[in-house]
Amino acid sequence: MGRIVVAGASLGGLRAAEQLRAAGHTGEIVVVGDEPHPPYNRPPLSKEALATEISLDRVAFRMRPSVADVAWHLGTPVVRADLAARTVHLADGTEIRYDGLVVATGLRPRRLDAPGTGPSRHVVRTLDDAAALRERLRPGVRAAVVGAGFIGCEVAATARTLGADVTVVAPEEQPMLRPLGARLGAELRRRHEGRGVRFLLGRTVARFTGTGLELSDGTQVAAEVVVEAVGSVPCVEWLDGNGLDLSDGVLCDGALRVEGRPEVVAVGDVARFPNPRYDDVPRRVEHWSMPTDTARHAARTLLGQDAGPFMPLPSFWSDQYDLRLQSFGAPGLGDDVRVLEGDLGGEAVVGYHRDGRLVGVVMLGAARRQAHYRGLLLDDARVPAS
Repeated sequence: MGRIVVAGASLGGLRAAEQLRAAGHTGEIVVVGDEPHPPYNRPPLSKEALATEISLDRVAFRMRPSVADVAWHLGTPVVRADLAARTVHLADGTEIRYDGLVVATGLRPRRLDAPGTGPSRHVVRTLDDAAALRERLRPGVRAAVVGAGFIGCEVAATARTLGADVTVVAPEEQPMLRPLGARLGAELRRRHEGRGVRFLLGRTVARFTGTGLELSDGTQVAAEVVVEAVGSVPCVEWLDGNGLDLSDGVLCDGALRVEGRPEVVAVGDVARFPNPRYDDVPRRVEHWSMPTDTARHAARTLLGQDAGPFMPLPSFWSDQYDLRLQSFGAPGLGDDVRVLEGDLGGEAVVGYHRDGRLVGVVMLGAARRQAHYRGLLLDDARVPAS
């Protein structure tokens, strides 16, 4: 294969380039990205990068010698692709022909669709986003965090640690409800409230008032800073017009080929693929480990190599105050949640089961048990009901 274009220059793009070289590709690799920065680590953006001034040098990924000859087009996003002609088009008018294409354009933050103006509105996706928010988080500032998922809870914890007066607004009944379930979400809420965070749950934002928010039940929330942490949207518009299913990211087969095209693969959280570890339903996975897992497999698929079945074990972690949440597997698929070890008020391991099968675990602390439970999930073990 000759030239391979990687659309997206974040972690997924970098790992794709590395894995193409590792799989033996000696042809040209061109990586295109919308940000002006080289690939960097995003998880610190909602934590350390808000608490202290973090430069690009501290979060940038180390470039391996194997990708030293890769051509990087940064600060110029891809805006269109013609899969029949095998070309991509950049915002500056550049057209690049390819023999192979890696879709790695990732996500962008979803924004609130509410009328009104101000106060200072922020998202946390890029290094520049984090720098802008950090300037506003001062002791005593009133910060409204809209959304109680990963980013919302991590930003709330960091802002509260910095001395901000924090209110979290979300439509769910508990924070991190979808990945953790109601019982663990309630415990997480208790810990946040113990630090002084106020939760206004079961409500949405009706409008911006200039001095804060008005919620769906009429509650007024005074705030100088609003952080919108209401999820993400896959960046796929540039693939419109090619007959692809882009309803939720890019639909792939089990080898990460984009709808059976041998010359196009997708990696990272933009890829929607079936994981036979669970079932045959294609899903996107927005976890930090997924770009590395998918890039390793997709690179071999693109080069025509047999990569074997793709059955990744998803994992994530979240640091909030002095608590580390560590997850393995797919807790969101579980409909039967049990405490497997410990006490929710301290350290604990929570298991998520579907049809009697353990499909995910979340650990509150309990780091010493990570290898055990990760091994259980990899071995596809069945844990009996206690």
